[in-house]
Amino acid sequence: MNITTVETGIILIVDDNPNNLQILSDTLIDTGWKILFAINGESAIAQAEYACPDLILLDVVMPGMDGFTTCDRLKSNPQTCDIPIIFMTALSDTVDKIQGFSLGAVDYITKPFEQEEVIARVKTHLKIRNLTKQQQIQNQQLRAEIGERLAVQAKLQMLTQDLEQRVEERTSQLSQTLHNLHQAQVSLVQREKMSALGELVAGIAHEINNPVNFILGNLSHASEYTQSFIDLLNLYQEYYPQPVAEIVNKLAEIDLDYLIDDFPAIISSMHKGTKRMAQMIHALRYFSCRDDSIAQPIDIHEGIDSILLILQYRLQANPERPEIQVIKEYENLPLVTCFLAPLNQVFMNIFINAIDAIEEVFFNNDLALSHYQGQIRIRTNFNEQYSVVTIQIADNGIGMTPEVKQRLSEPMFTTKPIGKGTGLGLSISRQIIEEKHKGNLWFRSEVGEGTEFWIEIPIVRN
Repeated sequence: MNITTVETGIILIVDDNPNNLQILSDTLIDTGWKILFAINGESAIAQAEYACPDLILLDVVMPGMDGFTTCDRLKSNPQTCDIPIIFMTALSDTVDKIQGFSLGAVDYITKPFEQEEVIARVKTHLKIRNLTKQQQIQNQQLRAEIGERLAVQAKLQMLTQDLEQRVEERTSQLSQTLHNLHQAQVSLVQREKMSALGELVAGIAHEINNPVNFILGNLSHASEYTQSFIDLLNLYQEYYPQPVAEIVNKLAEIDLDYLIDDFPAIISSMHKGTKRMAQMIHALRYFSCRDDSIAQPIDIHEGIDSILLILQYRLQANPERPEIQVIKEYENLPLVTCFLAPLNQVFMNIFINAIDAIEEVFFNNDLALSHYQGQIRIRTNFNEQYSVVTIQIADNGIGMTPEVKQRLSEPMFTTKPIGKGTGLGLSISRQIIEEKHKGNLWFRSEVGEGTEFWIEIPIVRN
């Protein structure tokens, strides 16, 4: 199969399975890309440092150093941290894929491999990689031009006020151009990530929704049938109290009384668990809604509850800390006309940062308290006079220093280790609330006293 490729680059494929390496090699052989191979994490790290590939296809499950550890090592190394990584994993490994994105991966390829999908995803991320490099060159050129302009301005101090004004205007235009280019780059990177994550979540939710509904629908019948069998057995015991010896032995062997008591409880537990799975699927599908081109009336509380349900695994107790308590103080709110997917992204960013801040308390000996209880408090309010909905999200986490608060809105600024945060959260959230929804977003935070965010959104966009 002859394949024409526009983007050039070096691709490093990391997989301990020779068959997978052969399949990927056959898929990419006619593309014109230079292909490198590694069969374990250590070899991948060494080749990445030496060859500086433009893209890495990384298997999750490998002996010794797995894909997650390898990704974390690569993202922690200044020499390789900017190389985009695509994980290779099975379609059912939802938690693995989400963990991969949190470590800094840009995409995933599902097994078994589809040739068109592999080539399409590789071409997309090579294009993004090349655009990023071009963007860096343009930024350097713009910074150099600004520097030259400032130097000229210093030499022409004695010129007339009119000339100085024109120089200042030109400098301001160049600065705005640089800012716009930077913002465009930030939006492009975040849009690609959220698009890939939304596609993943929607696909997984779709795949498991039908079997879960099938199980949930049949459990009620199973419960009725079970009760019918139990009633029948009770009638047999009432009207035939003296069964034959073989039945007596079997009753003693299976402990019929215990089965009659326990089996309905098992059916009930299965029904509760399956119902919770159905709720989780609904939350995932709600979160993965990717149509952000049209504003529509939505229930703000449903969006918040869906995000909290998705993050339940991080809120529950673990060996490092007790459960994080979520306190909801909801008022009756009207439907708010907004863009669902971007607004869900804002809530997700704030809740993840709140959880991280609470967990940080347990790793800080100066702030750790013996009876400390992590809490996230959510308040909602509707101001009828101004037709505005307000959402307050407060945590009692570690809080922020004045230096962090001052830089928090800068794109690419983050206090988290490499691979755990992109530094895009608050910058993107502010754009979504203030530019896309014509609302307001602000926060208050003090070290040791936690952080509180205010989100203000008009119920109808003007």
